[in-house]
Amino acid sequence: MTDAELCVVVGATGTIGSAVTRRLTERGLRVLAVARQADALDALAGESAAVSTCVADISSNSSIGLLANAVAGRPVRMAVLAAGLPVRGSAEVIDPDLLAVGANVKLGGLLRLVRGVSGSLRRGSRLVTFAGSLGLEPRAGEAGPGAINAGVFNLMRQLSLIYGPRGITTHTISPGPADTPRLRKIAEGVAAESNRPFDEVWQTYVEATSLRRLPTADEIAWGVTLLLDPEADLLHGSVLYLDAGGHRGIH
Repeated sequence: MTDAELCVVVGATGTIGSAVTRRLTERGLRVLAVARQADALDALAGESAAVSTCVADISSNSSIGLLANAVAGRPVRMAVLAAGLPVRGSAEVIDPDLLAVGANVKLGGLLRLVRGVSGSLRRGSRLVTFAGSLGLEPRAGEAGPGAINAGVFNLMRQLSLIYGPRGITTHTISPGPADTPRLRKIAEGVAAESNRPFDEVWQTYVEATSLRRLPTADEIAWGVTLLLDPEADLLHGSVLYLDAGGHRGIH
């Protein structure tokens, strides 16, 4: 690849997306930051001259053309889908329509990202997405993250079979619950619904890890930068667990 190569980060203004963007620019890479809100993108771009922006909604097919135009044929070193999942609730209470909404973001969005940058992928390019551990180890209270992330694991494996022979590698990152404002908001909702103190609910997330602490967004972003190394070819098609020992299954 050349000096003009890009890393594309969709969901770049979120907690994890912005941490990934910063880590990539610290590694000397140029980042195309993609999100729906122009003002949030402008604020992120103001932190580094290495960041350019693209306003696009990854839940819409219009994002494919917008991404392709923004990349403008430059080689893409890494394409990252860091968009959050906008649904929660158990199978008993969740609006069934929200399952389709979440799948459109995480599954449809993944395909839109890949198609938007496909003309700029080269041997050594990385396709990266996030899928929560609930997709592998379901819990009764979270129907959306469980069902939708299970689909993400499957779809990424399909993409590995398609792109691997071309030397383009796929990587799924499974951070589990992380210490972010989004998780704190979820915990507040759970506390209100169950009539429990917030600290008690928060502690259940902490105790689900064998390290007895939650990963931070910056630590998760560090994991993404590991994939820049050429040796990361050997992680093709695999899942990288960055969950402080939260994963229990053997896969």
